[in-house]
Amino acid sequence: MTTINSDRVHVIAGGYPPGALGGHDMDYARLRLLELLEEQGLLATTGNDFTDIHRWLPGTQLLITYVAGPYLDDDQNQIVRRWLDDGGHWLGLHGSSGGKAARVGDGRRRRMVKTSHHDTLGGFFINHPPIRKFQVDVVQSDHPLTRDMPESFETIDEPYMIEIQHPSETQLLLTAELGPDNSAPGSGFVYDEDTALQADGKTRALGFTRSIGKGGATYVALGHCHSPASQAQPTVDANVEAAGVKPTAIRTSWESDAYMQLLRNAIAWGMG
Repeated sequence: MTTINSDRVHVIAGGYPPGALGGHDMDYARLRLLELLEEQGLLATTGNDFTDIHRWLPGTQLLITYVAGPYLDDDQNQIVRRWLDDGGHWLGLHGSSGGKAARVGDGRRRRMVKTSHHDTLGGFFINHPPIRKFQVDVVQSDHPLTRDMPESFETIDEPYMIEIQHPSETQLLLTAELGPDNSAPGSGFVYDEDTALQADGKTRALGFTRSIGKGGATYVALGHCHSPASQAQPTVDANVEAAGVKPTAIRTSWESDAYMQLLRNAIAWGMG
């Protein structure tokens, strides 16, 4: 497979099984991404998962994923790896670091399963505590992906716990001092060790990039959004609402100038 120098972007936004929302407002995220692409005069194709990825990558310069459940199987991953080697770029947002979850014990809780998908993307989702308000730090302000962004910005989002897969090859872009997992006992995903917490015991990586062949993969953990129809979490952190009651709609990161600038930068990065 050879990547063609083109102005086409393939956007995958969807939950699992096909048509499910996966606790996120997929229509809103898809619409905002398409608006950004239209703003830059780029052509776009769309999908709900990775099942037909082989049809769309030839002639595509940038792949953007916003998913909650879908992930690359080993055969699809090989297709994407060859495409990246040839110069393609993958921008994975938010739930793109998730994927397969195996039931544990009586089946009420699950454990995330690491696959070749995570090896290529470069990040593996372990868990996230309740949605909270927090400060995001831009750690490499001179990188094209963080151009014209503030040194830090505040958001309300899911504080993802992401294990970096290739630390020596990865450039950190965004971090946050989120500290240890404060999830309530018996909630969230099961994991044995918090391999996402940095050595200082408080910092977590929320954005990073890595070169792969002639192309590369960038992952940004931020970007949660839900509507009343897709709201799936029982509570939020007390710093969002004093009673811990979940707001019916959250789009804070998407409404942030900093996040929009990051996405515009990422599109420019992906298109070369």
